[in-house]
Amino acid sequence: MSTPLEELFVKVRAENRAALIGYLPAGFPTQEGCIAALTAMVEGGVDAVEIGYPYSDPVMDGPVIQAAADTSLRNGTGAPEVMATLAAISKIAPSVVMTYWNPIERYGVDNFLKELKSNGGSGVITPDLTIEESEQWIASSTAHDTNRIYVVAPSTSDERLRKVTQATSGFVYAASLMGVTGTRTSVSSSAQSLVSKLRTVTDLPIAVGLGVSTPDQAREVAQYADGVIVGSAFIRLLQESSSLAEGVDKVRELAKDLSRRLSRA
Repeated sequence: MSTPLEELFVKVRAENRAALIGYLPAGFPTQEGCIAALTAMVEGGVDAVEIGYPYSDPVMDGPVIQAAADTSLRNGTGAPEVMATLAAISKIAPSVVMTYWNPIERYGVDNFLKELKSNGGSGVITPDLTIEESEQWIASSTAHDTNRIYVVAPSTSDERLRKVTQATSGFVYAASLMGVTGTRTSVSSSAQSLVSKLRTVTDLPIAVGLGVSTPDQAREVAQYADGVIVGSAFIRLLQESSSLAEGVDKVRELAKDLSRRLSRA
């Protein structure tokens, strides 16, 4: 049985374009504000959504997302709020949760997956979970028909790329560079090289994240990747707006601008 996420990538491949994937931490800028902003993203053309599980000690998040996660944690965001956001947004777009491993382990692996599926989730991105520590996760996520999305980096060896992609489903998250999330003036040239290497070891869709923030960058990445992941650029609009309504409008407009650039030449 395929997930909505898997069906999305079949659809966009048939349309000869890349999927636009938007990220926002649950509970930011507020619980209701997060759902409003994610809804605006989808209205603007975002194809799939990553809902971040805010964490106090991130290893992959840059300063923009860290600040948003801090706000979310101060708002009291935890598993119930993450799942409530998932329930709302999965009705309008394929949705996954991006979380470090500790919250899953504390919640209980099977309980987490049951809640995820009951709230419409397609999968989970686990940036700090290694293949060597994934035995339980692989067994449980398979049993719950949940996509396992692992993150690979430009430094990942060819042998390890093969191992990681064999355990991955949904899509492979290709980090465009060595470092943390954040907006940048250009997309690293290592992103295209990484995608090319991945093409030799897997037929799975490949989505590129870390540093994609402008329509021109999205267009560039869409020429070689199956998905374009944007997070910090959306968050920054919400952080810099004078009101939630203004921020939501700006998020919708950015999604429109990004989505127009995803067709392949």
